[in-house]
Amino acid sequence: MSQVLHTPPPAPAAPAPVPAAEHDLAALAARHGLSVSGARPSLPGYVRRLWARRHFITAFATAKLTAQYSQAKLGQLWQVMTPLLNAAVYYFIFGVLMQTRDGVPDYVPFLVTGVFVWTFTQSSLLAGTRAISGNLGLVRALHFPRAALPLSFCLQQLQQLLFSMAALAVILLAFGVPPAASWLLAIPALALQFTFNAGVSMILARIGAKTPDIAQLMPFVLRTWMYASGVMFSIDHVIAKHGEGLPSWVGPVLQANPAAVYIDLMRFALIDSFRAHQLPDHVWLIATGWALLAGIGGFIYFWKAEETYGRG
Repeated sequence: MSQVLHTPPPAPAAPAPVPAAEHDLAALAARHGLSVSGARPSLPGYVRRLWARRHFITAFATAKLTAQYSQAKLGQLWQVMTPLLNAAVYYFIFGVLMQTRDGVPDYVPFLVTGVFVWTFTQSSLLAGTRAISGNLGLVRALHFPRAALPLSFCLQQLQQLLFSMAALAVILLAFGVPPAASWLLAIPALALQFTFNAGVSMILARIGAKTPDIAQLMPFVLRTWMYASGVMFSIDHVIAKHGEGLPSWVGPVLQANPAAVYIDLMRFALIDSFRAHQLPDHVWLIATGWALLAGIGGFIYFWKAEETYGRG
């Protein structure tokens, strides 16, 4: 009788220990001085990078403005003619047919100022909506702070407004509005409006980067906003005339509307017959508050999604 001996198989040799850092890609990258491509910098660092590219922002805005009407025979004259033609249409519809000019002194300067200032906000927001989604090639090809794009589009619209302001000065003089020291108030008013426009543009740029359909909705939103901003009529006159039939909150809301505030400030600065009593109370405080709220809030909101632009 034979006896079979079952020898247990030898135990496998234990693998050599591997340093944990070899499995931790983040630690490995940090050990070799590597960082994530396109990682969002800190807020102060982002501001510094943006400031370092201020020349690019200015040059990009100027190039876009120059190319805007390069195919038109009249060229850059359309920068002035477009808002003037809009003002002429609004004058015929609202001033003549609907008689909104009644009770409004210097109605033509009043209307043209409103149209020019509103066009600045409208064009800035429309351009900001497509700032990322309409420039994906640039976003994906180059590494730069993405906030440079909505800021450059707002600067482009500011440059266009400055061309229009030269035409506005001629209109004011033609209708008997004399130059005055108050015209200098247009500078801080435009600075506050630019800050507001830039902040809202950055908010819309982030939304538009993920939801391009917002660009199709914005013209309807802006048209409604325009009709509530006193571009073609005096809010103060409407409240005085129809205030009894309106809810009590309508007047303060219309007067605190940021677009209406900046339009009123420009009218107060440029038109001699537009008096301080037509401005809402604490108007400069309201204008500054809207600028800071939109400017700082919009910048932080845009910065938080810095890593996502151009991906997906």
